[in-house]
This record gives sequence, C-alpha cells and structure tokens, in this order.
Amino acid sequence: MSLFSLKSDPVLGIDISSTAVKLLELSQVGKGYKVESYAMEPLQEKAVEDKNIVEMEIVGKAISNAVERAKPRAQHAAIAVAGPSVITKITTMDGGMSDEDMKEAIESDPATYLGQEVEEVHLDWKVIGPNEKEPERVDVLVVACRDETIEARIATLEMSGLKAKVVDIEKYALENAFFSMVAQNDPEINDGETIALIEVGATTTSMSVLGKNKTEDDKTAGENRIVYTHEEMFGGKQLTDQIISRYELNYEEANLAKRDGGLSDDYETDILEPFKVEMAQQISRMVQYYYAQSSYGKLSHILIAGGCAAIPGIIEEINNKVGGHVTIANPFASMSIASRVSKKALMNDAPALMIACGLALRTFDEY
Repeated sequence: MSLFSLKSDPVLGIDISSTAVKLLELSQVGKGYKVESYAMEPLQEKAVEDKNIVEMEIVGKAISNAVERAKPRAQHAAIAVAGPSVITKITTMDGGMSDEDMKEAIESDPATYLGQEVEEVHLDWKVIGPNEKEPERVDVLVVACRDETIEARIATLEMSGLKAKVVDIEKYALENAFFSMVAQNDPEINDGETIALIEVGATTTSMSVLGKNKTEDDKTAGENRIVYTHEEMFGGKQLTDQIISRYELNYEEANLAKRDGGLSDDYETDILEPFKVEMAQQISRMVQYYYAQSSYGKLSHILIAGGCAAIPGIIEEINNKVGGHVTIANPFASMSIASRVSKKALMNDAPALMIACGLALRTFDEY
C-alpha cells in the first residue's frame, strides 16, 4: 500500500532516517532479484527530527552524494513517511460497501485529518480482508499523511535530479522486505511458523510478528499476515550520545566512530558492552510482552534489523536473554550482487537497509 504511485519506470528505494540516507537499486533476474547499486550517506544532527525533514538542503545534498556514489540507472524513487505527521488505523466497514461509499465514510471521519483541513492531508486505504469476529464485515486499513511531509521529501529528491514515483509508509516498506525477502527466502524458516522482526532504529525499536491469519473466512484463513506490532522508545542514538559525552566528539564523529571503530580501548568495556546488555534486555521485554498479549503462540525465529544489528556479539547477547533462534535480518541473502557492489560492505549494512529494500521492491509491484 502506498500513499500514491505513478506507473512506469523502475525505482530506487531511498530511506531517509535521522542518521543517514540509504539508497538501493534492484533489478529482476529470472524469478529473483539483483542488487545493482547501493549507498549510505550520513546526515548531520537534527537534519531530520521526529521523522520530519528539518534541513531540506542538507538532506537533498546527502541524497545527491548517495546518487553520485552509487551511480544508479533509475531516475525515479520510492520514499517513505513516518512519525506524528502520519496516522494509520484499521476500521471495520460493511462488506458490501462500494469504493465510493468507503471513501465518503473515511473522509467524513474528523479523526483522519491530524487536525488539518481535508485539502492538506493525503489519504489512502486498502481492504485487508474479513473481520476476524464479524466475517461479514471487512477490516480497512486507512492511512493519512500531511501534504507538507510528502512535499518535503519530494523536494529533497528533486534537488538530486530524482523524481518521486511512490510514497509509502515506513512500517509497510519494512514489512514488505520482511515478508518478501526474509521470511520467504530463509531456508531455516518453514511456512506456517510465527516469526518476529525487531528493528532497532535511532530512537525507537519496533516489533512486527508474521503469523497465520485466524479468520474463519475461507479465502484468507491461513494466509501469512502481520498479526502483532509493538513499539518502544529505545534506539542506537543512546549509544551515539554516550560516545559524544565520553569522548567529546560531535554527532558526525561519534556516528563514524560507532560504525568504523577507532575509539580508545575502554570503549568496549565501558560503553559498548553495557549498551549491548541494555539492548538485549529491551528486546527480551518486548518478546515477553508479546507472549503476554498475543494468542499467536511461540516465536520460532526472531530477526533483528537496523544498524545496531551489526554490532559484533549483539546477536549472541540477545540469544542469551531471549532464547530461541535469533539472527540478523538480511534481505539480500537470496539475491545476486552486481560486480561493482562491494559484497562485504553490503552484507555489513544489510540489516540497516530493510526499509530501503522494501521500497526498492516497489519496482516490481503492479500498481
């Protein structure tokens, strides 16, 4: 589902986070995919805050730098929005309603507009399927986003000579990569198993669980779908802030040191190890909360995404706290890789490229 899309031409997946611009280009090879180009370009502190672009020129320059480094063939992009300027909700409607009636019902709900006028909000919706408790009714996913949020992202793309083809929602781009490239292509994951994707972002950690639909409707019973989501305020920025405070670095220097190393010997024992323990404890609490709240049963696999997933030893730390089968989310495990792309660098960055991958996969959607 996307807030809007324009058919034709392949797209780059461009994920604009609070710490970096991430660019990914895919092509189709037979029944599979190939990584044609990718780049990650760091952002200055506060260029993006609370999922909103604050410094358009800085972000536009970062996109231009990523394009220059990756040298992609595609000139169109899929981007995503998130944060307080976006709302998503599931509402239930009569199964026999026409599209026009649904449109009227959705547009007449003042809660849809984020306190804005209808002309200042972009709306989209999608029928998910029959309601679990009332199969004669349908669940409808409604998405609304302030126009100014979309326009800011489009403007930064245009600064680098790119055009927006698709505007998606971050969580759905993440889930697209989760379902399409990870859950379906990991040989250790069997059909019907309940699996979790936990993404550790800069300031928030989100959990999405993929399981079998329990509806009694014959058409959708047993289908894989996201059955549970949860979010907590915890992320990699806490590690960055500790590095800044301890070593008197600026934001850009701290992020570079976190990624490439070069800090003093006490970094691992005094800063990194306590952060790893805290991250593992946070994920353990989220998993236990899932078990307390959900009826979808035991998680057979837990996949960790986000830049923090690449921290050496973090998967082992999480395994010790959570138990079960915990691995790094890698959307490229079954893809071929162009010779001009560094496989080593791509594999290291893979867990941070889940959203970019979900966006790049929009090239192959039928709009």
